[in-house]
Amino acid sequence: MPTPAPAHRAIENLIATYAALVDDGDFAAVGALLADATVTSDATSASGPDAIERMLRDSLIVHADGTPRTRHLTTNFAIDVDDAAGTAVARSYFTVLQALPELPLQPIVSGTYHDRFERHDGRWRFARRRIHADLIGDVSRHLRGADRVSAPPR
Repeated sequence: MPTPAPAHRAIENLIATYAALVDDGDFAAVGALLADATVTSDATSASGPDAIERMLRDSLIVHADGTPRTRHLTTNFAIDVDDAAGTAVARSYFTVLQALPELPLQPIVSGTYHDRFERHDGRWRFARRRIHADLIGDVSRHLRGADRVSAPPR
């Protein structure tokens, strides 16, 4: 059996896995990854795998190839681990790039993830993900109801 990754690396891997699964359009797998978490954004909240999958399916546009045609870039990690308690918090920035045949590659939204993690049976998992988008570009080909989306006040 492989040795578990150190806490910081395991948490970075969870954050990266989220990005890859969303970009792949695998919303069921995102729901499974966040199964024990509550996910909140500036517009909605969901808990449990089925509700999280439904939230993504209801809010993100999937194109002919079965994906949102995006790349989530996650940077500026700040992770604080309390090994004794088996908990951690993390903050990271995200920038979403999108390209379509009629849309040149461009950043469409950027913001911050505020995450909480817990260790359960020796493995780290999401306990909460709060998504705050504060730089919003052309999300008309990414978000359903994009005409109602604007940057939240600071």
